[in-house]
Amino acid sequence: MSPLFLLIPILLPLAGGLVMLIRPIGKVNTRRIWCEAVALTTSACVWAAAFLVRREPVTVYSFTGGFAVNFCVDGMANLFAVMISVMWPLVLLYAFEYMKGDEGRNRFFAFFIMTYGVTLGVCYSADMITMYLFFEMLTLVTIPLVAHYGGHESMFAGRKYAVYTIGGASLGFMAVVLTTMFGDAGVFRYGGSISGAYDIRYMQLAFVLGFFGFGAKAAVFPLHDWLPTASVAPTPVTALLHAVAVVNSGVFAVMRMTYYVFGADYLRGTAAQAVCLTAAILSLLFGAAQALRERHFKRRLAYSTMSNLSYMLLGAMAMTPQGLKAGLAHMLFHGIIKISLFMCAGAFMHQARRAYIYELTGIGKRMPVTFGAYTLCALSLTGIPPFSGFVSKWQLLRAGLGSAAEAMAVKNEADRVSAVLPYILYAGVAALIIAAFMCAMYTISVSVRAFFPIEDKDLYKDDKVKEAGLLMLIPICVFGVFNIVFGVWPGPILAFLTAIGEGML
Repeated sequence: MSPLFLLIPILLPLAGGLVMLIRPIGKVNTRRIWCEAVALTTSACVWAAAFLVRREPVTVYSFTGGFAVNFCVDGMANLFAVMISVMWPLVLLYAFEYMKGDEGRNRFFAFFIMTYGVTLGVCYSADMITMYLFFEMLTLVTIPLVAHYGGHESMFAGRKYAVYTIGGASLGFMAVVLTTMFGDAGVFRYGGSISGAYDIRYMQLAFVLGFFGFGAKAAVFPLHDWLPTASVAPTPVTALLHAVAVVNSGVFAVMRMTYYVFGADYLRGTAAQAVCLTAAILSLLFGAAQALRERHFKRRLAYSTMSNLSYMLLGAMAMTPQGLKAGLAHMLFHGIIKISLFMCAGAFMHQARRAYIYELTGIGKRMPVTFGAYTLCALSLTGIPPFSGFVSKWQLLRAGLGSAAEAMAVKNEADRVSAVLPYILYAGVAALIIAAFMCAMYTISVSVRAFFPIEDKDLYKDDKVKEAGLLMLIPICVFGVFNIVFGVWPGPILAFLTAIGEGML
């Protein structure tokens, strides 16, 4: 099948959302059928592309020499695309129930659907220019979702989100320009595509700027503050976009730039690697510490997302095939876990009309399915077997220790970077373990409070709060099942990720 087929899953959701903006759909059932039909058709096209489209780039539009919109499908693109193709239709079901009665539902679902297509544009980009184009479009189509409610708090969150992500992307643009000038037009090719006459110091600087620029969407410290603020958005937005699609697009872009443009062999052992590793470690620990002290339910999960995104970046910055495999594994499994956790938080907020951790006391007896699913995912996020979170965290520990041992073997005391790099990698491994303990405290404590309240402090003893509706429970339970299945039977996924990490897909 021709690579031009990739235009269908990208353009279909964009067209579907534009139709809703131009000609609003007033009837609830008609709008639901339209949105779900567009999402399911798009997902079917994603799966068709994964198995049938030829693995070669295609140019769909050329601005000028070296500047064109190019698409291609490979193993890494398929992983991200298939991941969101399963999640989007399910979260739409959740959103139908959650947004019931909201006056701006038509606008909300229009932008929600359009974001699906733009995210697929990031997945299927064949070079830095195309990826950057869709990366910026992703910000533009999600600003209305973050600021959906229109109040002061929502508008402030939308402005902050725009400033951080567009401002951060301007740093990434430096990397785009330099890799286009000194490489093969920034083409994604495993092992790297930069070449020719360039100053190695400037190229390392370009990589660091790209890391922080694209990493702004991945909430890298100090460009993280937009993420907890954006939790004011409707829960379907925070669940899918700010726990999976938007933030994982940042991680995806950093991984593409590292392994497919600069090349791990070119970056390994350099000051650029040391700087980015240090940033990932600081972000990882800072996010976990902030989650531990945060008292707002969704903001706690947002800080947890910041920490776990840096798990992925730490694996990627190991600059080894095992590191890329581990980072991709955590991107997939964390996405499954965190989307379920956010939906559980949203179900509580929707049913109880409360939002803080201390207001959870006793809610588990009133919403047993929601908080039963939450507990399983909390155990997984902590890294306890046999759940999927254990699998990815184990892979990250192996990657960190292996990379540190390799760096120690080639350490040169005369080279300051070479001398200190093994210890930064070992510090990263220690940070993973410390953050896992903090994760246990800030996630499992919620379940303890929900299911085992002190009798005289049970806020829901005489309350009529009840379980969430079926449309909200179905996605929560489905992702809970995925969490267990991938934990018990991770072999096929890990084999696929190994092939990506070694450049075979």
